[in-house]
Amino acid sequence: MLLRPNGLARAAVRFRPAAFAGTFVALLMTVAIVSACGILLESGARASLPPTRYAEAPVVVAADQQIRRQVGSGEGAYEEVVGVPERARVNAALLERLAPLGRAVPDVVFPVRGDAGSAVEASGWGASAFTGAALAGGRAPGAPGEVVLGTGTGFTGDRVSLDTPVGKREFRVVGRAGGTGVWFSDAEARALSGHPGALDAVVLFDADPERVRAAVDGRAQVLTGAARAVDPRLAGAKELLTGLGGSFGGTATLVAVFTAAGTVALSVGQRSREFALLRAVGATPRQIRRIVATEALLVAPAAGVLGCVPGIGLAAWWFGQLQAKGAIPGGVELTVSWIPLVSAAGTGLVTALLAGWAAARRPARIRPGQALAAAAVERLRPGWIRTPLGIAALAGGVACAGLAATSGGEDAANAALGVVMLFMLAVALLGPLIARACAAVLGFPLRAGGASGSLAAANSRAHARRLASAITPIVLAMAFSSTLVFLHTSEEQAVRQQQEAGLLADHVITDPPADLRGGVAVTRTSVLAMFGTGPEQRLQSASAQGVAGDVTTVQDLGVREGSLAALRPGTVAVDRSLAESARLGVGDRVELRLPDGVPANPEIVAVYTRGLGLGQVTLPAADLTGHTTAGRATELLIRGPVPAGPGSAMSTSEWTTAQNTDREVNAWANTVMAAVLGGFAAVAAANTLVMTVLDRRRELRMLRLVGSTRRQVLRMLRWEALLIGGAGVTLGSAIALATLFPLTKAVTGAPPHIPPMLYASFAAAALTLGLASTALPARWSLRRGACSV
Repeated sequence: MLLRPNGLARAAVRFRPAAFAGTFVALLMTVAIVSACGILLESGARASLPPTRYAEAPVVVAADQQIRRQVGSGEGAYEEVVGVPERARVNAALLERLAPLGRAVPDVVFPVRGDAGSAVEASGWGASAFTGAALAGGRAPGAPGEVVLGTGTGFTGDRVSLDTPVGKREFRVVGRAGGTGVWFSDAEARALSGHPGALDAVVLFDADPERVRAAVDGRAQVLTGAARAVDPRLAGAKELLTGLGGSFGGTATLVAVFTAAGTVALSVGQRSREFALLRAVGATPRQIRRIVATEALLVAPAAGVLGCVPGIGLAAWWFGQLQAKGAIPGGVELTVSWIPLVSAAGTGLVTALLAGWAAARRPARIRPGQALAAAAVERLRPGWIRTPLGIAALAGGVACAGLAATSGGEDAANAALGVVMLFMLAVALLGPLIARACAAVLGFPLRAGGASGSLAAANSRAHARRLASAITPIVLAMAFSSTLVFLHTSEEQAVRQQQEAGLLADHVITDPPADLRGGVAVTRTSVLAMFGTGPEQRLQSASAQGVAGDVTTVQDLGVREGSLAALRPGTVAVDRSLAESARLGVGDRVELRLPDGVPANPEIVAVYTRGLGLGQVTLPAADLTGHTTAGRATELLIRGPVPAGPGSAMSTSEWTTAQNTDREVNAWANTVMAAVLGGFAAVAAANTLVMTVLDRRRELRMLRLVGSTRRQVLRMLRWEALLIGGAGVTLGSAIALATLFPLTKAVTGAPPHIPPMLYASFAAAALTLGLASTALPARWSLRRGACSV
């Protein structure tokens, strides 16, 4: 008989679509996840902002808002790019160097406040040449003490008192202009900005960009066209989007592809009787493989096309939420091109082909005479390829867990990241062996459930591969969701405890006036610190605080080495996580980049333990002068009664709550990542369970024919579902704990904080998922009662 594999594959898909529904769903979700992450990655790579302030400026000379450094040497060398925490500026000496090339206008922008306390943007009047500001009355400022006020500022009168980065000053109003800004003379604006030796930018008119680049000689960027958008938030948005699309996207893609491959393999394995029959009637191994490949080519492209639709929707929703929460500037747009969509569809197709080829190897190679007998009984012998690989992955996971448990700082965190992936790989590769062990252990309590429980235990032992295919997605969902969510709860618990124990002040005044006294002024910002040692060194953002006064009167940082009394300009106190990562101690110097990217190398005078809640780096406020955008203290910590007239003051508990609100973006991001990974794994688990139950229709109806009641069969399936859910929850929890303990030790210095009710909800959701995904298709399969087999 002449077999036509392509025709058989088309007929199978056409007349038995239910057999391929599970594969279609798994591939569609894989394409959705991969395309969404790819869209975010491309959006980060192509992110840009319109040049709003410098839209009318022909040539802009500004500092690079990213720090670039060469890491490594030889073929392994690469460029590390890190965004500066705040606005980076150019040296004011460039102004004189550029003046001969055209009309050079210095630009500085800084906030000022009136008596009402509302902040407005101030700059030099020279900026009106490219911002479009025009006088509505009076004249331009030309002398010290003169100011032009915007008509929308709400300031009235001929004289106005303004709180500037260098203190309160009184100015004479010499003109009015449209808008909400405040303008001084260029010279006075530079003096009031708090950084007279640095400029935000230099704008040139009637200048040749190439001559300007030659004059700058690499000390700053020369920007024209769309590149004139100078905003440090853009670098942060690029880093966030590329991190989500790259780092998280890589993990999500591996999980998605891995799960889809398992579903495809399960679908092919369930049809082993069909392939056995084809081999028995003369089909060659090549024809069997062609059938599987053709089926993949029929199902995967359709899943790829349809999967791109929810992928685009997920990326758009995720991007919109990040933009609404302020993590991405409003001018950045989501980029959707054919590249991530085609790549995602291709990933789904390749996954289906490879998984189908691997699953079809055994039915294609088996002898025709043995095919039907082999298809009737599940193979008990472990695979000679997957078993050694699974043992190697298990050993690697144990080694990483041991390394993470005995290490500190960032080394422990890095080792812990490999634990979850290696253990998950081991669970997938050793699935049949693990399932058989779970069936043996959990089979004892099942036998207490009577005949239905005993039958469920026997079924689980006899069909370990089927059991493993159902357990693995639940393990995935439990492990990833627990790791992401409980890492965040552990961080929140540690931050709250450190803030409550370390904040000695009675009141906190945010954004205090410059002349307010009676407490310790604190400037909260971020710096870039050098974490790691040797070739693993990297610049990483660290929370920082600049203190003006004796910080020990308002904060207990938990000093374990050195003394904060020695804190003075040129010195620094650091959290133990930074010190352990860089292997530094008191007397050593730490490499920092201040908020505007300026290098600093202060001496460590103290190492403390409450940096997660209060700041990982503590500097004298003088060392931050001229290096922050606001140019002033952000808080005043007061111990005792509140001074008269400072405005509203909050209690320390209210301040702690406000700090928690500021971290909502991180909490939301962790929750979304857990929902994406956990949700995908949960749907994959439900999909696998439904496929498994529907494939057992003959078995279930046979039980009805031999006298079992419908209720007994459903009770047996419920016991099996509980075994699957219990094994999945147990293994997933074990993997999560093996990851969380070293990770939280490195990040917080404490064990993980796992809220009992939250964990119980995860476990209950996994068990409910297993019961529902088993009961619904089982009821459908048995709806006709004891029908013919």
